[in-house]
Amino acid sequence: MTVIKFDPDTTIVAPASGTGGAISVVRMSGKHAHSVISRIFKPHDTDKEADAKSNGFSIVYGDIMDKGKILDDVLVSYFRKPNSYTGEDSIEISCHASSYIQQRIMELLIDNGASPARPGEFTQRAFMNGKMDLSQAEAVADLISSASEASHRLAIKQMRGGYSDEINKIRERMLHFASMIELELDFSEEDVEFANRNELRDMVLEIKSYTDTLASSFKYGNAIKNGVPVAIVGKPNVGKSTLLNALLKDDRAIVSEIPGTTRDVIEDTVNIEGVLFRFIDTAGLRETADVIENLGIRKTYQKIDHADIVILLADASDSTNDINSSYSEILNQVDDKNKTIILVINKCDLLSEEKKLILLKQLKCPGNKCLMISAVKGKGISELTNIILRSIKDNSDENTLIVTNLRHYNSLRSCSESLARVIQNLDDRIPEDLIAMDLRQAIHYLGEITGEISTDEILGNIFKNFCIGK
Repeated sequence: MTVIKFDPDTTIVAPASGTGGAISVVRMSGKHAHSVISRIFKPHDTDKEADAKSNGFSIVYGDIMDKGKILDDVLVSYFRKPNSYTGEDSIEISCHASSYIQQRIMELLIDNGASPARPGEFTQRAFMNGKMDLSQAEAVADLISSASEASHRLAIKQMRGGYSDEINKIRERMLHFASMIELELDFSEEDVEFANRNELRDMVLEIKSYTDTLASSFKYGNAIKNGVPVAIVGKPNVGKSTLLNALLKDDRAIVSEIPGTTRDVIEDTVNIEGVLFRFIDTAGLRETADVIENLGIRKTYQKIDHADIVILLADASDSTNDINSSYSEILNQVDDKNKTIILVINKCDLLSEEKKLILLKQLKCPGNKCLMISAVKGKGISELTNIILRSIKDNSDENTLIVTNLRHYNSLRSCSESLARVIQNLDDRIPEDLIAMDLRQAIHYLGEITGEISTDEILGNIFKNFCIGK
């Protein structure tokens, strides 16, 4: 694996904007940024350029020169360290969005001393220069890739430091107790106690409970970040593909009266009130000798396992016993008790109001998770989306920290395991040096989240997934 090495003597450059539009931005950062730009930039006002180099936070209008000829008229933004994104002297060139112009400016800057930036190198420099911690740096990538209001909101909160502030607070508390225990070891012959064991146990229990709560939020946070998976399951010909099309408001899946038409999963996403949902149409559940269809049915059960929400679709003409049996079968398939299962009876337009009431009374499912619809006529679809949305929003709290990063989740789990050993060791009156060791290990795992403790391998894994220019 290639690890990005931080070289403070190198000045880096990269395009900072995507293709399309009227304006492109080229970004440069490093100790020689201001001298490199001066070799190819001819300001219209030289006094303003001199002031910009001295003070930063200035924009200067002028021309990029290519072998004595004007390449483009541009705006050059000057930033003086430490008041820049990276904490270094930086330049941003706003030019016309011609791919030739942007590429030629890059070539001119490289010819005059800059080096092409690697993925994530600007943000890595911001981290190394103390402009943000590691969890905030990761939030930058999440912010760029956010595809919904909910994922954007989580990324902004983490980038602003709300998450790392809490981690640092509990880490400081543990550091205090760890230092007290280690101080006792220096006075072991005098039998003194600097760290009250009852207070230490209470603190460790409290912190373990908090880290467990944070870790448990990862499932929700990961779903919000990548799209909440919703599996539509049921027997053949109950209208699963029709329901998918109705939810997506598009003819995404083939609809046919022939049983077993859907033999593979079909997925698509839709944004509902700022939350991205990933709806999955699956093969019909039935006994069949068709090898290909059986492969699709096997995938259906896999999607049930991975989905956060399962819509069990039944036909209004099915018997109550068959519907209840299908519901029980899905319940038995689900190990996660937090998974939402919604029983939806389709083709309700074929029933009288009296028969609908009788059927609802005979169904064995929670009242707020049972709904009658007509997918083909669009009846009940808005009520279904409201139930789906509520099942997610009921698990969220604007003021609660949510973990969206697998690396953070693994560190929190490891921290909790170390704290569990601390509690057990305190109860068993294990020697202080072993207690201190496990406490220090828990502190280490929390430090991995914010970057207080990091390795080249961790940094390489994180920043290699960034886009170039960020």
